[in-house]
Amino acid sequence: MNLIFNMRILFSFLLVVTGAARAQQMYLLVGTYTNTGTSATNSKMDSSGSKGIYVYRFDGATGKAKLLSHTHGVCNPSYLAVAPDGHHVYACTESRMAGMGSVSAFDFDRNAGRLRFINKVPSGGDNPAYVSVDSSGRWVVVANYTGGSFSVCRIGADGGLSPWVQRLAFSGHGINPQRQDRSHVHSAVFSPDLRHLYIQDLGLDRISMYPFDADAGPKAGSAGGLASPLDTTGIKRFSIPAGAGPRHLTFGPGGHFAYLIEEMGGMVDVYHYDPVTGVLDSLQRIAAHPDTASGSWRSSDVHLSPDGKFLYASNRAETTITIFSVDKEKGTLRRIAYERTFGREPRNFTIDPTGNWLLVGDQDSNGIVVYRIDKTTGDLKPLRRRIRVPLPTCLRVIP
Repeated sequence: MNLIFNMRILFSFLLVVTGAARAQQMYLLVGTYTNTGTSATNSKMDSSGSKGIYVYRFDGATGKAKLLSHTHGVCNPSYLAVAPDGHHVYACTESRMAGMGSVSAFDFDRNAGRLRFINKVPSGGDNPAYVSVDSSGRWVVVANYTGGSFSVCRIGADGGLSPWVQRLAFSGHGINPQRQDRSHVHSAVFSPDLRHLYIQDLGLDRISMYPFDADAGPKAGSAGGLASPLDTTGIKRFSIPAGAGPRHLTFGPGGHFAYLIEEMGGMVDVYHYDPVTGVLDSLQRIAAHPDTASGSWRSSDVHLSPDGKFLYASNRAETTITIFSVDKEKGTLRRIAYERTFGREPRNFTIDPTGNWLLVGDQDSNGIVVYRIDKTTGDLKPLRRRIRVPLPTCLRVIP
């Protein structure tokens, strides 16, 4: 009797241990540049040595990654978005060729760790640099950087994309003739409550807000036509300091505050978010670099820890990650530390869902640095081993 009882205890223990081990096994997806030239100067698909999107098994206990697969024949999948179900992935094609911007849909086989191409549709503009999936899993928005526009596509039952149902373009210019000669839409971000879409325009120093309806469906009396989920009559615009170049926007865990990284201004802007009106009220503008540093700035990405205690910002010119503490009541920031990235061009980084790891893609050094996060202090401790991958431009961790 005691033997049977002890065997049951052992079996239960093994189930707990096995479940915990599985919970720590995640996937790391890496978007890259496969081609650094243009159709006139460098037409070979994999001229950079990259094959497209790379899939790794990521160990949440050790921070180690094991390559499982990569795509074939996908040109410059420079930015990725993962659907809420974790089974579909969307990649924009930053082709650097006129009229060739597109966004591709993939099915993600979680057992094999492989991506299967579903379809590709035009992005509605040149050089798309950002793609988002709404939390309902029904819509994809792609931002066309060179084209100065963004497009909205419906997601089908198989995860594939319809041709865009709405495309909006902007005109004008900013004060910097080299960088702001026209509109450059750099990101498209949904509010956490899914009521609003925010468009960050580096060229016009502006954020545009559109009321969003995820439930938009076929038009009345239409044979398959789709209504637009965006209300263009309710648009609101928020100006950023001239020459700042707004790039990426993220919301805090509670949804009350939003944080913008300025590419050219090298600053982080803090806003209070009003869920009723969609208005972003400015609370703070703080440098993502030491006060003694001098430009020009090329800040690139911004993310909060899952617990909302710390905010991190990447700076390509200085090759650093800036660490801020967050006042969770006021939303404001305080700079507390800087961490080197050990490589060139830290364009994109991500924090895993557990908040234990921060991963930085050093684009021009062909590698990813993995840091362990101290959840008490926010400090970053780099692992000695690097993940080697050609020209990493976007990182996504899937639990």
